[in-house]
Amino acid sequence: MKQSTQPQVIISDTTLRDGEQTAGVVFGLDEKKTIAKMLDGIGVGELECGIPAMGKVEQGSIKALVDLGLNARLLSWNRALIADIQASLDCGLTAVDISLSVSDIHIKHKLRKSRDWVKEQLKVALGFAKQNGLYVSVGGEDSSRADLEFLCELLQLAESEGAERFRFCDTLGILDPFTTFDKVSFLARHTSLDLEVHTHNDLGMATANAIAGHKAGARFISTTVNGLGERAGNAALEEVVMALKYTSNIDAKIKTNCLFDLSRYVGRASNRPVPHWKAIVGEKVFSHESGLHMDGVLKNPVNYEGFSPSEVGLQRHFVLGKHSGRHGLEQKLLQLDLDPCDLDVDLILTQVRDFSIQKKSSLNDHDLFAIASKG
Repeated sequence: MKQSTQPQVIISDTTLRDGEQTAGVVFGLDEKKTIAKMLDGIGVGELECGIPAMGKVEQGSIKALVDLGLNARLLSWNRALIADIQASLDCGLTAVDISLSVSDIHIKHKLRKSRDWVKEQLKVALGFAKQNGLYVSVGGEDSSRADLEFLCELLQLAESEGAERFRFCDTLGILDPFTTFDKVSFLARHTSLDLEVHTHNDLGMATANAIAGHKAGARFISTTVNGLGERAGNAALEEVVMALKYTSNIDAKIKTNCLFDLSRYVGRASNRPVPHWKAIVGEKVFSHESGLHMDGVLKNPVNYEGFSPSEVGLQRHFVLGKHSGRHGLEQKLLQLDLDPCDLDVDLILTQVRDFSIQKKSSLNDHDLFAIASKG
């Protein structure tokens, strides 16, 4: 059995598989190659690169990714079918995820089979994969709604047949961090397999659940750039990496200063622009307007910033608007080469606030210069 000590974390990014399963998202081959190289370049340890069983076009894309010779391990998604696994072998892959439904809800209403059928399906597919020398992750679809005792039976079977890890999937994003921790902890106490958490964001808790799963004993965390994925998406790579660092003091060995550029590229390629307020990589998440906050940041950024914007490839912005204060205004005037000592700062501040209220927006440099010039 595993010890209860927290394992080293490995990011298994599935932007090129689950991320592309976002409704309406399609990556071109060049885009896939660029995303793969960018993920590899920042230190991501594993890339889930596609589904070979989809056909020749997908297989061609996966082969092209294999030919890149990346440092990251490439993993494909497969049903528990020999034909699927053979397609992965034909692409030149050395690692596969064998996915099968594990909840009684799915077994009854989706597969219309039995638990014994699921176990036999896993045994046959896993046996074929191991006979061909593949690294195998067993993906438990709908693990979050599965009976834990049955999951333990599957884990024992997977372990006896040579699998390397088990992927605990919160397929519908229905868990909270406390329940995630309890379920993954239970599994960690009953297996020597590596565990992975694959979390969805339907209730807005994908990142929190991913961190909870890691704390419970999962060595692998599944992510996507910008949180792309089915329905509300998956745990976001950038959020998981920074949350590990600043909530758990764990270095995921990722070059975080490249996260902004990666986020923007994937946003363009997916035609899903990144909101300015997106956690970690939103362009305006280091913007300050409140007079109290701007004054605090000017004195020392640690007063109101949990980490430096440069750490994720961003810059700090001071914004003038309804809530601005004198110190922030003086700073902005200086940036425009206007000496506050030569101006009626209090009058300008009143005009700035009035302007913002009337326009329902912040002021740009042109607006401030026009107001200051009149004063």
